[in-house]
Amino acid sequence: MKRLHLYIIKRFIGPLIVTLLISLFVLLMQFLWVYLDDLVGKGLEMNIIVEFLIYTLAMLMPMALPLSMLLASIMTFGDMGENNELLAMKAAGISLFRIMKPVIVVSILLSFGAFQFSNRVIPVSYKKLITLMASIRQMRPEIVVKEGVFSNDIDNFSIKVGRKAKDGSMLYDIMIYDHRYDQGNETVTVADSGTMKITTDKRFMILNLYSGETHAEVQTTNRESAGYPVRTDKFKKETIYSKLQGMDFERKDESIFKNQYRSLNNRQLQYFSDSLSKQFDMLATEQALSVAYPLPVAIAINSLARKDPPMKSEYRLKKYIDIDSVMRSVIAPVRKQLIDGALSNARANIRAIKQVEELNVANIRSINRFDTEWHKKFTYSIACLIFFFIGAPLGAIIRKGGLGMPLVVSVVLFIFYWILSTTGEKYVREATSGLWFGIWFSTFIFLPAGIFLTYKAVTDSTVLNFDSYLEFFKKFRFRDKSGSDQQE
Repeated sequence: MKRLHLYIIKRFIGPLIVTLLISLFVLLMQFLWVYLDDLVGKGLEMNIIVEFLIYTLAMLMPMALPLSMLLASIMTFGDMGENNELLAMKAAGISLFRIMKPVIVVSILLSFGAFQFSNRVIPVSYKKLITLMASIRQMRPEIVVKEGVFSNDIDNFSIKVGRKAKDGSMLYDIMIYDHRYDQGNETVTVADSGTMKITTDKRFMILNLYSGETHAEVQTTNRESAGYPVRTDKFKKETIYSKLQGMDFERKDESIFKNQYRSLNNRQLQYFSDSLSKQFDMLATEQALSVAYPLPVAIAINSLARKDPPMKSEYRLKKYIDIDSVMRSVIAPVRKQLIDGALSNARANIRAIKQVEELNVANIRSINRFDTEWHKKFTYSIACLIFFFIGAPLGAIIRKGGLGMPLVVSVVLFIFYWILSTTGEKYVREATSGLWFGIWFSTFIFLPAGIFLTYKAVTDSTVLNFDSYLEFFKKFRFRDKSGSDQQE
């Protein structure tokens, strides 16, 4: 039996590794496509690119592992069913559950490892990834001068080139506007040809110009009366140096992003969630007290009568007061003043309540971000186990190996799971759904499906045998036809 278990595990590990690599590659291409504009044209060194890819792959692992578990389990048991290996094992008295048992143990270990990876590795990877992305984004793109278009990539200069040599070494029909003195387009240089080089440290640009002229407006006290004089300098060769800013890579401090909710492990997430909850509860209590206890009408009446308002500590309604009798006992001007004051207080309370409500919704959303991330570390790891209990029975029932049918079924199921998960998370973050219902809704849907499929596979049910459904409809059609004949 041990040899059989090892054989089944080997049959499962191979497709798991292959499908995991394929899933990571597909997800990585999707990620790079989204952030392509932030990466292209920055002249990044190879070690920076490799570091970026490693952190990105680590972030994609929680999504790729459940998909690979589903696909690998369908491929493994589908291939064994297609080659009649499952049939031979069942004929030898080995049930499907005993065949699945070694892979179940492997799936449990992988689920536990996935949780540890999500809790320990991903927070560090995410913090390093967003730090690296912020550092890359602050870099300016490499200077690219296009033909017939002004380029403003060089500090304090605007350059247009008529044409370039095929190898890019020479530039022709050059026009340069000098903005170093913030005087607008008062200085322009034209040249027949030239070369442009960037120093190896990317700190300076060296522009060598040949056979050209520089036209600069002369600064005078009364330029209009002087007719805007212009000075023209001709040259056979002129060299322009320009200091470049933001062309080199400068790594930001990781501590800036240390409190991002995805940069925290579960213990830290729980601490932040509890701290924010206590802070928001205290704030909500203070706001509620300030709105729930307005100035009593009786105190206002006493203040108007005595023209000596009481201290704030005395604003307490000690006993019930018949407001109607009090209002009848005062003169009309005082009554109108009390009514106007009460209306003003009511309007102020309405505005305060609306502000408190908006603030409370924002606070709840902030807390939900931490709580959602805490739960996601469990849901993605449990999804690995659930997808195995869906994939293994599906493979045993379908009995199709390879990457054809298993790939189609896996992608459809995973997309459905992903849609349910992201929709539930969105509702939770927007505070329109309960935390447990929104985050665990996809699990509540797929877990019974896995149990059902496992039961049907163990009992050799033909739940996915389309021929049986076709035969059923044929029988139903035949019965309907025979019944109509009898009525005739």
